[in-house]
Amino acid sequence: MGRVAVIGGGPAGLMAAEVLASSGHAVTIYEAMPTVGRKFLLAGKSGLNITHSEDHQRFLSRFGQAGARLLSSIDAYPAAAVRAWAQTLGTETFVGSSGRVFPTTMKASPLLRAWLRRLEGQGVTILTRHRWAGFVDGGCRFETLEGARVVEADACLLALGGASWPRLGSDAAWVPWLRDRGVDIADLRPANCGFDVGWSDLFSERFAGVPVKSVRATSAVGAITGEFVITRHGIEGSLVYAHAASLREHLEKNGSAALMLDLMPGRTLARLVQDLSKQDGKASFSNRLRKGAGIDGVKAALLREFSSDADRRDPQRLAGLIKHFPFRSSARARSPRRSRQLAACAGARLTKTTC
Repeated sequence: MGRVAVIGGGPAGLMAAEVLASSGHAVTIYEAMPTVGRKFLLAGKSGLNITHSEDHQRFLSRFGQAGARLLSSIDAYPAAAVRAWAQTLGTETFVGSSGRVFPTTMKASPLLRAWLRRLEGQGVTILTRHRWAGFVDGGCRFETLEGARVVEADACLLALGGASWPRLGSDAAWVPWLRDRGVDIADLRPANCGFDVGWSDLFSERFAGVPVKSVRATSAVGAITGEFVITRHGIEGSLVYAHAASLREHLEKNGSAALMLDLMPGRTLARLVQDLSKQDGKASFSNRLRKGAGIDGVKAALLREFSSDADRRDPQRLAGLIKHFPFRSSARARSPRRSRQLAACAGARLTKTTC
């Protein structure tokens, strides 16, 4: 058995260390930040979605072009195995209404603490404030508080993350170093993206942070039911993220893409037209929506935000907007911080993405 240097103390690095240590290797994790799992803990603030309960083949389809390459790994360690692994660390899980799987505590910290105790029991060493600075002859170079250090090992496993959270350690500084070594690296692109929307000041002030629940979003990925969140500048959340890669690819290829929302997936268009037609035309828009379609709150505000007075007065047009609420997207100029910055618009309002 040999000495293995695992560079990166996120979930990938921790899991690699666990598997290697269980096979008898002497493992040391080198982490650039003061503590490990910082992005993992941040994700846990919103519930820590650890996997999904959907059909295995459907789950595989979520990985797009990478699906074929990841097939053997996912088959060897499916979603059920992730839940079983969490159980061995004392973390019970449950399936949410969206099909996503969460710890019952809805926190990441208990799982991480138990995980680190297991690694310690396996003899894994964790060295923080060790920032990888590339390969040198004979080993890996790290920058530490005490200065540069070269580490030799029988094998080096890189678990460095992407570029999504530089302040938490995911800064993609490793890309040029690997390219200099002749490694073929696909450009990093936005994956879980939230879209900026040109809300009115009134809408933004009133509804920022409010979830939009029980809607169905359709793109080239297919139709997915779930929820998203209104932010001060746009929309984000699991339902948006599920479509983000597809939208991004269509934007890059065609210059435009569309995300269609069904704000009332449990009611047919014909039924909505019928129920809205029964409402008193002299009643307020809010009352006609509430009594005729069962819509109020943030959904009603969205319809008001992106409809004309003619739309709101015509039951057929209003029902059509409820069932086919469009967020249309188009490509935008590059950002100095991202390989590509995208744009989205709801109706005629120009927007951009944040990732």
